[in-house]
Amino acid sequence: MPDIIALELDLSQEEVIRIIQKENSEERRKITIKNASGIPLLSKFGFDELVNINKAIQLAQSRIWKALKVGHEFNISMDETQDILEIYAKSKVTLVILHVDLVESTRLLMTLPVDRLATIIQAFSQEMSLMIAAYGGYVLKYVGDAILGFFVVDYSNPYLPSINAVNCAYSMIKVIREGINPILGQYAYPELNVRIGIDLGENAVVECACQTRVIDGKGVSKKPQLDILGYTVNIATKMTALAKPDQIIIGQMVYDVLDDKQKSSFRLLPSPLNWNYFSSHTGDIYHLYVSLTANEN
Repeated sequence: MPDIIALELDLSQEEVIRIIQKENSEERRKITIKNASGIPLLSKFGFDELVNINKAIQLAQSRIWKALKVGHEFNISMDETQDILEIYAKSKVTLVILHVDLVESTRLLMTLPVDRLATIIQAFSQEMSLMIAAYGGYVLKYVGDAILGFFVVDYSNPYLPSINAVNCAYSMIKVIREGINPILGQYAYPELNVRIGIDLGENAVVECACQTRVIDGKGVSKKPQLDILGYTVNIATKMTALAKPDQIIIGQMVYDVLDDKQKSSFRLLPSPLNWNYFSSHTGDIYHLYVSLTANEN
């Protein structure tokens, strides 16, 4: 445990945790190096049995408590995401897109002081990012109070990224309900709720900017910043807005590759009046499926 290591090595516990996180990040980066098929190895594994959700809840509570007591340190790096996208730069790739949105953030903005609001948004972003990483996904970007993540599809096991993404979504809701909200309640913060949309499809990886870095105060290094464009990103974002608090909505493409157990936890969502997206396979309206409520289960 970090506290024992810190005592034995005469280091602070924070320094030990930083070293452990750095080593874990490096190991995970090595795992995701492009293999012979060009697919990150993380996409070949199912992560639900590997994720200890109870431990994740405990760690989330510890981080939230620390953030509220002494301030929040946001330390999620986007370097790993860019490394993965470089594999597919200027090409098309099939991805599962996950979009998670904080419900009623406008109300939070109007009722909370800026410093308290910032603490909530940063803590929310970090905890959701950690869950995406735990299930083999990557954070693409932060858009205000929302997070856009992705899971790379390996055609030797095309169903696994969708299964991982759906399990990730359920774990996100569980961490918020059982981990984050109880701590927020102790400090008179409002409870958090999320909406989540997940879809599967082909996307283009494009260069959107260039990051300039100064090396030793002399030379300048320029590295392209990559982004994802595609129909799938648009649909995942749109379907998220149709969800109720703590609901998950998935597209037909995701639903079709789920196992029977996961399918049984969703029902067909009647097409909203303003839903005009069509399936490229059937030419019909693209069907959406919504997670069952506690009463429906």
